[in-house]
Amino acid sequence: MAGGGEEMKLLSTWFSPFGSRVRLALHLKGLSYEYVEENLQNKSQLLLESNPVHKKVPVLFHRGKPLCESMVIVDYIEEAFPDAGPSLLPSDPYERAIARFWVSFIETKFVGPWCQLFEGAKTRAEKAEGLKQILAARMTMEGALEGKPFFGGESVGCVDIALGGLLVWVRASEVLFGVMFFDAATTPLLSAWAERFAALDAARAALPDFGRVLKYAMMVRGPAAGAVAANN
Repeated sequence: MAGGGEEMKLLSTWFSPFGSRVRLALHLKGLSYEYVEENLQNKSQLLLESNPVHKKVPVLFHRGKPLCESMVIVDYIEEAFPDAGPSLLPSDPYERAIARFWVSFIETKFVGPWCQLFEGAKTRAEKAEGLKQILAARMTMEGALEGKPFFGGESVGCVDIALGGLLVWVRASEVLFGVMFFDAATTPLLSAWAERFAALDAARAALPDFGRVLKYAMMVRGPAAGAVAANN
């Protein structure tokens, strides 16, 4: 991989879908980095000092300078290493703005309600509302894939990373909630995209093991639910 491991260091946790986004970007760009596993129950001084506002993972250090927020980091990786690997953002300003719109859509309409299911949905009505929002959002995303293999077109881009980082957790959520979010019958384009994305070398390297995530998800759905939303 290109780039020196001494130049970049990533603080994250193995289960963090948001940390997976950063790892996806780094692997897609062919950049090497040092990975540091963070314990969110006993956060390191390095994490607390490098992300004093939110105190969350992931944090990427480049040449000693910390960067926070997963998709902000993905943007930075593209801008700092434009010649490494494929472009993660379109070169055309309009298309780049559209890509960022879809990233924002995924964050607010899909990720937000999904995190709420783990963190704050206590009543049946709250859970039903969260699922309703997620199912509506996935139909909108289905339409955005019309006529192309990836959200980025013929190759993976930032929108694919935004959703792809959550792919293993989406599958685990299907088991937990008994609802298929991406299925061939209702969302054939998203279903095919998910298989295509999961088969990428970068996804194999960056995404956590499904069985391990499912076991962890079943544990945090108890009194300690909310660990998913403990990182961004």
